[in-house]
Amino acid sequence: MTTHKRKKVVKYRGSHTHGGGAKKKRRGAGNRGGRGLAGSGKRAHHKKQLIFKLFGKDYFGKKGFHSLKKKGIKAVNISFIEDNLEKFLLEKVAAEKNGVFEIILEKMGYNKLLSSGNPTRKYKIHTKFVSKKAKEKIESAGGEIVSI
Repeated sequence: MTTHKRKKVVKYRGSHTHGGGAKKKRRGAGNRGGRGLAGSGKRAHHKKQLIFKLFGKDYFGKKGFHSLKKKGIKAVNISFIEDNLEKFLLEKVAAEKNGVFEIILEKMGYNKLLSSGNPTRKYKIHTKFVSKKAKEKIESAGGEIVSI
């Protein structure tokens, strides 16, 4: 059976300096030469050799760029469309023509249709991307997928 060991900080409660001597001794990061790899540029860059050895030549400087364009697929399931169809009709995102519900996913902020769920109505869905299974399910229910 293991015994419960008290944390060291509990022992130091009320001791003012927690066993660190005078208040000046453990103040700030100066007592350990700075934080992280501070000091690597002092005295003719002597510490750089250690950094190159540990991390390689590419440690310093900026590399490459980050594209500001948002590339990504925002996907939606068939079950989501089934559950929220009335809401989409009220918001005029979807329209009904001769028993077929026409939905443009781009207007809703989505660009891919996934196959989770089963369609109970006929849909004509305009989308950029669609999974094979989702396409099969929509077409077997009598609907169609239109690629943008």
